[in-house]
Amino acid sequence: MTGADTLLWLVHAASTLFMLGVIAVIQWVHYPLFARVGVAGFPAYASEHGRRITWVVAGPMLVELATAIWLVFRPLPPGVPGWMAWAGLVAVLVLWGSTFLLQVPQHEALRVGFDPEAHRRLVSSNWLRTVLWALRGVWVLYLLARAIGREC
Repeated sequence: MTGADTLLWLVHAASTLFMLGVIAVIQWVHYPLFARVGVAGFPAYASEHGRRITWVVAGPMLVELATAIWLVFRPLPPGVPGWMAWAGLVAVLVLWGSTFLLQVPQHEALRVGFDPEAHRRLVSSNWLRTVLWALRGVWVLYLLARAIGREC
């Protein structure tokens, strides 16, 4: 494997593991605390949350997507079957779909004021991303180990 290939695998794994950490904090700490902000200040809080969290997640999500795409079109190292790269890309696409089809609409509903039902839908639908990023974290570490020639 070339130095560029190694860097690609490392950047891919780093972006996935970063997002795993972010989504874990969001799911277990941040989203549940939305209910404690208070009705009067919630619209400003929700708007500021949206602005700030975008700066945290947009770059890593784009890097994860770009590297997942790149991996399916690059020659893979021995020991890494092509279906594994494709499965990783499908998982990333499901994460993006979940984000824009399930979580973003709930955030938009919450921007106008705290709505317990929108909050419940946000927290419950976000479990899909939490579980999928956790699985991807294990997956990318396994693939990285195989790509650099380590036995797992």
